[in-house]
Amino acid sequence: MRQISIACLLLTALHLAAENSSAQSVYNGRAGEITVHVPRLEAESTVDGVLDEPVWTEAARLTDFSQFQPVDGRPAVEPTEVLVWYAPDAIHFGIRATEVHGDVVRATRANRDNIASEDKIQILLDTYDDNQIAFLFGVNPFGVQEDGTRSDQFGGGAGGRSATGGGSARINPLDGNVDLNPDFHFDSAGRVTSDGYVVEVRIPFKSLRYQDADVQNWGIHILRRVQHSGFQDTWAPAVRANASFLGQSGSLTGLRDLERGLVLDVTPTATGRLDGAPADDGSWEYADDVQIGGDIRWGIRQNLTLNGTVNPDFSQVEADVGQVVLNERFALFFPEKRPFFLEGLELFDSPNQLIYTRRIVSPEAGVKLAGKVDKLNVATILAVDDQDLSVDGETLPLFGVARLRRDLPGNGTLGGVLTTREEGSDYSRLVGLDSRLYHSQKYFVELQAVQSWTRTGAETPEGVESDPVDLSGPLFGAAWDRTGRTWGFNQSIYAVSPEFRAAAGFVNRVNVFRLQSFNRLTAYGREGAFIETIGAFGGGWRIWAYDDLGAGPIEGNEFLFPSATLRGGWNLSANVGRNFFEYDPANYAGLEVEDGSGGLESFDVPEREDDQFYGSFTVTTPTYRMFTATASVSRSRTPIFAEAAPGLSSRYDAAIDLRPTPSIRATLQATHLTLERRRDGSQFSKELIPRLKVEYQLTPAIFFRVITQYTARERSALRDRDGRLIYVGGDPSEASESDRMRMDWLFSYRPSPGTLVYFGYGSTLDDVGQQRFRSFERQFDGFFAKLSYLIRV
Repeated sequence: MRQISIACLLLTALHLAAENSSAQSVYNGRAGEITVHVPRLEAESTVDGVLDEPVWTEAARLTDFSQFQPVDGRPAVEPTEVLVWYAPDAIHFGIRATEVHGDVVRATRANRDNIASEDKIQILLDTYDDNQIAFLFGVNPFGVQEDGTRSDQFGGGAGGRSATGGGSARINPLDGNVDLNPDFHFDSAGRVTSDGYVVEVRIPFKSLRYQDADVQNWGIHILRRVQHSGFQDTWAPAVRANASFLGQSGSLTGLRDLERGLVLDVTPTATGRLDGAPADDGSWEYADDVQIGGDIRWGIRQNLTLNGTVNPDFSQVEADVGQVVLNERFALFFPEKRPFFLEGLELFDSPNQLIYTRRIVSPEAGVKLAGKVDKLNVATILAVDDQDLSVDGETLPLFGVARLRRDLPGNGTLGGVLTTREEGSDYSRLVGLDSRLYHSQKYFVELQAVQSWTRTGAETPEGVESDPVDLSGPLFGAAWDRTGRTWGFNQSIYAVSPEFRAAAGFVNRVNVFRLQSFNRLTAYGREGAFIETIGAFGGGWRIWAYDDLGAGPIEGNEFLFPSATLRGGWNLSANVGRNFFEYDPANYAGLEVEDGSGGLESFDVPEREDDQFYGSFTVTTPTYRMFTATASVSRSRTPIFAEAAPGLSSRYDAAIDLRPTPSIRATLQATHLTLERRRDGSQFSKELIPRLKVEYQLTPAIFFRVITQYTARERSALRDRDGRLIYVGGDPSEASESDRMRMDWLFSYRPSPGTLVYFGYGSTLDDVGQQRFRSFERQFDGFFAKLSYLIRV
């Protein structure tokens, strides 16, 4: 009997030891132990950044990170340990980030999604385990959140995101395509310690879309950004000689019995505006506008979400940063920031931006379906735009957008896109196919073919008659990309018919056939070297008129873009090259000049501008505790497009981010551009745009901000190459000048995504004094308020 008792005790001890060993499973990233069995525990944890509950002793432990930037493959200098477990309704992460260099942690109590210049941890969850798109959850050492999505798809962001491939202008092409606009519900907390910092994150399954399966695996990447050194570390040992970053993820295996519950979010919204402007009698008048609307989000299943909106609020709380516009030929791109479009926006991405949601300007109502069924990504939007945006002012424009993308073996995809804008008998429709195929880890091929059909002129304002015009044309694209550690390239062909139209996309130039070839070389310093990386990116492109290929190229460029990363986080870069450009006579139809005898004659359009040499230099400081700065200077020969004449451009840009306290942040930036005529050195235009943004984070939920931007623009009267005045429509062109200041004030209370209170005031003033900044005259102003409350059923 005694022997049996001893045997039972031994078996019990072995069982307990096995349980303890399982509970304390350690996964060494550098050893390739990146397949993690995450324990499912019926437990709760207070998200406080302390990690003192017993449940954390049972979590899987992820250790031994590798450096990814600026040099991959080396052991991380700063130790990082990640603890992970999941309960029925959420997945929990605890991160201990050790700092071996003392008190150098960079962190402020910033507003959400505003921690780019701070130490932080990013958790990437590929919940479909398809290496295509990952949810991104980031926190700084104080637990301030950033969230969004990341993918390996380069460019074509429906909301304006942009990234590039192996032969791209970025020395590190694996920055990927990151969108921080979506906001997800998750809990986080953090604290700075004597040897680094500790953060804790809880992500409810209700906030995610994931596979419709009882047992599933998720891809995972854990990234750590160390600002004082400029290093980025990853737990899964990712390398730069790979065209897919998400394809190098680790794996969370055996996830089961995930309880998402009912996902039904209702968000009623109320907005109010008082817009002020001068009246005819000189007084100041305000017009009020109060709107009641609402959004609804229903998780049909864990892999499919339906969103609806009625009279949505699409007001932009932060105005777009001023862009230089005096010498632009094509429309400028502004990113999507409007709430209704943001969830699942990454599923609408397509090559060459065939879907651009800001084309839906002011919808009355909309519905959106987004998710993934088996291996097929599905994303659709149907929206009715404001009738004031129609030709006749009475018809409601209807937008329909659909994007499908199917996973192929080896991380490849096959996609389709369909868009339409219908306005009575007028329409603009397109259909397209695209595919991306990876091979040999370092390479991918991307193909695209699109056809559009457009009818305009069938709908006209009252009293105006016109005949309908029908247009139809294709768009083609093909690219081959190599993402190597020391050598990468990108070769591509792009063609757009003059009759191609994308009313729901952003194709700002047609009638082009473009060939381009880029190469990228990178060298790496030894560990601890002063020069950590040095690289050169170079190549060229040629553009022909699509409808006249035999006439030779109308534009071209050759360039070299060297750059270097120095020890401590300094970045230096330069850009030198040559352009040539051929003017399109159609752009100058109707222009005339004086003929010397008191009459006018047609404007003579020169054929070509050759040898447009340019050069620029940029320097960026490390992220110091209290500031980060960048400055650039450029000088170039450039065409003055309005005059079809040779010009000389000088541009200066500078920006500094100040962090005097953990709660106060300020960004000061300025752009100065001058454009001179090369024939005599006279000034054609000048533009100055200084901008100051100051933020004060009173509490994690309460935020104050003021933005001031001054825009000074001057442009002389148009003259031809001989100095003769140019007439437009029979009238002499005139010089123009504007000096305008815009000020925006905002109070924000946002305890969680969806629930918020905004109060703001904005004013536009013209600088009318003889000297700048002495006398301002108000042109427009306005008060606005927004209240919304998220009800999670």
